[in-house]
Formats: sequence, C-alpha cells, structure tokens
Amino acid sequence: MEPDLFTAAAEERQERDPSASPLAVRMRPRVLDEVVGQQHLLRPGSPLRRLVGEGGAGPAGSSSVLLWGPPGTGKTTLAYVVSKATDKRFVELSAITAGVKEVRAVIEGARRSSGAYSKDTVLFLDEIHRFSKAQQDSLLPAVENRWVTLIAATTENPYFSIISPLLSRSLLLTLEPLTDEDLRALLRRAVSEERGLGAAVALPKDAEDHLLRIAGGDARRALTALEAGAGSALAKGESEISLATLEEAVDRAAVKYDRDGDQHYDVTSALIKSIRGSDADAAMHYLARMVEAGEDPRFIARRLMISASEDIGLADPTALQTAVSAAQAVAMVGFPEARIILAQATLALALAPKSNAAIRAIDAALTDVRAGLAGAVPSHLRDTHYKGAQKLGHGEGYQYPHDVPGGIAAQRYAPTEVHGRRYYEPTRYGAEARYAEVAERVRARLRGEGGESTG
Repeated sequence: MEPDLFTAAAEERQERDPSASPLAVRMRPRVLDEVVGQQHLLRPGSPLRRLVGEGGAGPAGSSSVLLWGPPGTGKTTLAYVVSKATDKRFVELSAITAGVKEVRAVIEGARRSSGAYSKDTVLFLDEIHRFSKAQQDSLLPAVENRWVTLIAATTENPYFSIISPLLSRSLLLTLEPLTDEDLRALLRRAVSEERGLGAAVALPKDAEDHLLRIAGGDARRALTALEAGAGSALAKGESEISLATLEEAVDRAAVKYDRDGDQHYDVTSALIKSIRGSDADAAMHYLARMVEAGEDPRFIARRLMISASEDIGLADPTALQTAVSAAQAVAMVGFPEARIILAQATLALALAPKSNAAIRAIDAALTDVRAGLAGAVPSHLRDTHYKGAQKLGHGEGYQYPHDVPGGIAAQRYAPTEVHGRRYYEPTRYGAEARYAEVAERVRARLRGEGGESTG
C-alpha cells in the first residue's frame, strides 16, 4: 500500500469514534474555506485553489508549490485539504524517513497512473529541507515534466535549503505565523463544534489567553493544550476549563504578559536596560518572559540589533554582526530553537563593553541639521560627472586621498556652518579606545597637523 496522508482505515475509525483521533487532527479543515489564517494564499485563482480544481486546468492549471513557514501554521493542513478536495492520486512522503528509492517509486507509480488511468499524482513531501542535494535532484524530472504535482513543506529558508533548479520550477508560498485572533477563532470552533469538544466544557477568557501564550502562533500546540485542559476539567467534573486546571494540565504557569499592553513595553524595556547595564542574568530572565509569553522572535531580534548599535557600538564592532546574524538565524529557524539563538546574542551583548558614542554622534548632528546648520557643500566636493560642472568650479582643488602619503588629505569636508564641530566623541572602553586614538590622529591630519600615518 503506497503511503497516504490519511489511510482509509484511519478515516473509517475516526468516523466511528471521533475521540480516537487527537483534537488537532479532528479540527483539520476539510475545505480551503475552513482554513484559519493564510488568507493571502487563498484568494480566488491562487495556486492552492487551482490545485484543488477551483481554477481550471490546462496551461494555467496547477503547478508544484513549496510551502515555507513556522511549525503549526498549516502546511500539513493545506496538503490534507488538497488530498480531500482533489480527485488526483495523493501520495505522502516524509524526508525524515524517505530517500531516493522511495521518491523514484512514487514517480514511477505516477507515470503508470497517468498513462494507464489518466490520473495525475500529487506528492506531498514534508520536511523537504532534510533531503540532500542528490535526493532533491531526483525530484527534478518529475516536477519539470509534471509527472507529479509536488507540494513540499519546509520550516527552513528555502533559498538556503532547497536547490535552485527545484526552487525555480516551483511556486514559493510563504505561510505567516497565525495571529492571536486566528488562534482564538480556532479554539472557539474546537470548543463548540461536534467534531471538537462539542461544547462539553466552556473556555473562560483567562484560560483562552493562556492558551494563546502557550501556542506562540502554533495551531497544533494550541489545540493539543486545549485537549489536555479539557480532559483534566472533565475528569474533575468541572463545566469549564479554569486557568488553574489548564496550568496543571499543561504544566506551565501563566506568564503575566500582555503583548499589546504595558507589560509588553515594560519587559522589553527591562531587557534592553539589563543588557545596557551588563547584567546577563537579568537579561536572561526578561528574555525568558518574552519567549514564554509567545513574543514574536523577530521583534526580540530587532530590539537586539538596535541595542548593539545604541549601547555597544564601536566598543565591540562585532556586536552588531552578532545581532544581525541572530536575526537572520531566527527567521530561518523559528521557535522553539530560536530561543537558543536569542539567548546567545543577548549574552554576547550583555557582556560586551559598552559605548553610546554612535547614538550621541548622530543625535548631535541631527540637532544641528534641524537647527538650520546645513550649509552648502564645499565646491571641491561637489559632483563633477555632468557637462558644465567644471565651469561652475565643481571639484576644483579636490585632493584625492589615495594619492597622498598616509591616505588622508589636509582639506575641509564639512560645510562652513559646522566646520570644526565634533559629533563623534569616542569612549575609552573596549575596542573603541583604539578608535578614539585614530579619530584624534585623523582630525589632526585633516587640519594639516601631525605625521603621515594614522596607525
């Protein structure tokens, strides 16, 4: 029997006894219109709607797609909807357990099915990023010749994890993290509908809010926690899932953190100030509160990038590189592993030497500009690349620094109005101590003082 997303036996058992399947399975959408979130992928005429036969076939028919998004955003769900809605032969493989042999078997079966029965095949390949280059290569002929319509799912950035030929032959569809409102609608549907909990218990708002924090944008996690809480409440004979019962069932305390209220700003502020104060332990505490509350990891990463320049700057020039790398890694990985990346970056920033010279420099310059100190660009610095510029005196007297010993020409760069003003006042902390010495030597050289070398 070829691998299938949901075998007939499992479906028959689910119909006889819905409770035999997990709540997350029972609540999977049966048609695209039941899908929560991802509305940008479900517009009329979209690739997914064409794939299930809503947009016609022929030259404008369905094509292979790559579904990229964090866990629990609906990649497998969309494949399941396709399997239920299309009359095509549907085969599922997981890159965790399958290899080239299994892929070739599916492709050969697809060619036989197409030739003998005129029945096309849809191949759902989960975790495609786990396939090696050679394994992904084995898919190319089938995708290019449309022997199969590939639906591949990945949680990793496909531009790094998928070979270019396969990427160019498929449509890349990016799934977005589910919003709290998306998950709230899903939870309420699961509580009320017969295939879910059938209104056997109520879900108060505080327990619902805790489920949203636990979920972190992951629908599967939200429904799994809801099922655990409902089971515990029913076992106690309770008519609703209280916050205490839910905490006990999922073994996670409710984090007092409102992502849209004061706590959001207070905890974020405390994280940044702890980093600025070099208290790595306090910074870990506040980071943990943000992670546990389901804060968007990209938001945390953005705050770390700002801190790297605002509070560290040239005292440790690698700090910004660390923060940017962390932000890129978080975008590729997502939770739960992203917590480790954020922790590493936070610790690096907290323990780095500190300097706010960069923000002081730009703010001081902005103050002067806003006060009207923005005089004309000196004529020797003006553009000379257009006809007539020389007649205007543009570029006259400009000294090319690379032709000067030491690489610094003694000439004026700033407008007259701000000539001689010092915006950058380096500290003597960390690596910036060297920059402070260099800055002084450069300024002296620009004034025509000192030797030829800047060190």
